[in-house]
Amino acid sequence: MATCLLLPIPSKPQNPNSPKHRHTKITTCSSSSSLTAQSQSAKRHLLSLISDQDRGLKTQRDPPKRASIVEAIDALAVLGRDTVTTGGSLSATWRMLWTTEKEQLFIVENARLFGTAAGDVLQVIDVENKTLNNVITFPPHGVFFVRSVIEIASPQRVNFRFTSAVLRGKNWEFPLPPFGQGWFETVYLDDEIRVVKDIRGDYLVVDRAPYAWKE
Repeated sequence: MATCLLLPIPSKPQNPNSPKHRHTKITTCSSSSSLTAQSQSAKRHLLSLISDQDRGLKTQRDPPKRASIVEAIDALAVLGRDTVTTGGSLSATWRMLWTTEKEQLFIVENARLFGTAAGDVLQVIDVENKTLNNVITFPPHGVFFVRSVIEIASPQRVNFRFTSAVLRGKNWEFPLPPFGQGWFETVYLDDEIRVVKDIRGDYLVVDRAPYAWKE
């Protein structure tokens, strides 16, 4: 609902000898609260759609569900199209809730083949230091992470370039060569979640993790 205010505007009296001015009231309205309400409603709808999708594993086998989720993402993107999402609020440890990224989902689904299970899947972004880590955890001690450098390209787009990758266990570490570069756009960002589209047409929904991941 829009926020409206009644503002008194002084007007000239019809009788020049009148000691007082008359006032006319005009109504001004703001749509900011309406936009916020729409965004919150659209966000709740998206989170409801992905809540039972096992981070995207189930969605891979359900094209109609995927289409519904992408439609909900597009609706949020429209509401967030005039916002800046590449500022300091982008810096955080972000935890994956849902994605279409096949490589990440493959690892999450098949980690059991290596005698483990995937824990949190994270994006750790530091805008000031221009770094991005993509992280897949394998509790209690395992982790695979890819280091990147980033560059802000526009109000919503970030360019990135992979610089190294590491597979680490409790008492060992195996370095891997860097591979690739690209960009992602944060089409919606608030205090709780972030919604992303990337260069390959993949989608990602993350929330702010209750902890800060460190190497």
